[in-house]
Amino acid sequence: MSAGYKDDQEDWLTVCLKYLLFLFNFLFWLGGVAVLGVGVWTLVEKSDYLSLLASSTFAVSAYILILAGSLVVLTGFLGCCAVIREQKSCLSTYFFFLLLIFLIELVAGVLAYVYYQRLSEELKQHLNQTMTENYAQPEKDAITLAVDRLQQDFKCCGSNNSHDWAHSAFILSKHSEGRVVPDSCCKTITSFCGKRDHPSNIYKVEGGCITKLEKFLADHLLVIGAVGIGVACLQICGMVLTCCLYKRIKMDPY
Repeated sequence: MSAGYKDDQEDWLTVCLKYLLFLFNFLFWLGGVAVLGVGVWTLVEKSDYLSLLASSTFAVSAYILILAGSLVVLTGFLGCCAVIREQKSCLSTYFFFLLLIFLIELVAGVLAYVYYQRLSEELKQHLNQTMTENYAQPEKDAITLAVDRLQQDFKCCGSNNSHDWAHSAFILSKHSEGRVVPDSCCKTITSFCGKRDHPSNIYKVEGGCITKLEKFLADHLLVIGAVGIGVACLQICGMVLTCCLYKRIKMDPY
């Protein structure tokens, strides 16, 4: 009786572990979709702004999340197969992918956190130089479009204020045609509207575009870091469940 009861108890524990692992896989798959979505959203939503950054860390963090999210979606199906077939070899492969994705997402989260700490300093050092030296210059179309979109989206003018444009390569060149700021500084864009820098005509925002862009990027980095580390923590539970089920399986038929 005791032996039979013990076998029944072992079978019950194995079934519970399988259902728990199925539940984890569902949550894990949803987490993977979220990670993939955040990565794509980060690159697509404001991809123009990446050309204004001196460092590629922001973009790298997003690409890492896309890679991790894609692996999560695929690994979720692998996990279901491993649970159904109850093969130790499948569970071992599943555990390996969980560990790999855990490390990838941890790296993305750490990169986002580190970049978050030095974001303000980087923008102060490089944004004004990038805008004033490269705007409307030959072979700098990407930066020109990024600056125009930045000023229109965030309703700002200049890195710190509109006076930053006074010493820019564009305004000092003949191509400015009398403008004192780019037309994208205007509240209502018309041809040569940048000839007047009166507050009624252009955006006058305290802190300039730096403040606006810094807040935008900081919010994105917090989302990247939170999602990456959050899903990574969820995977710890999955690895524990996988190890437990691995030990419960009596033999691997293959």
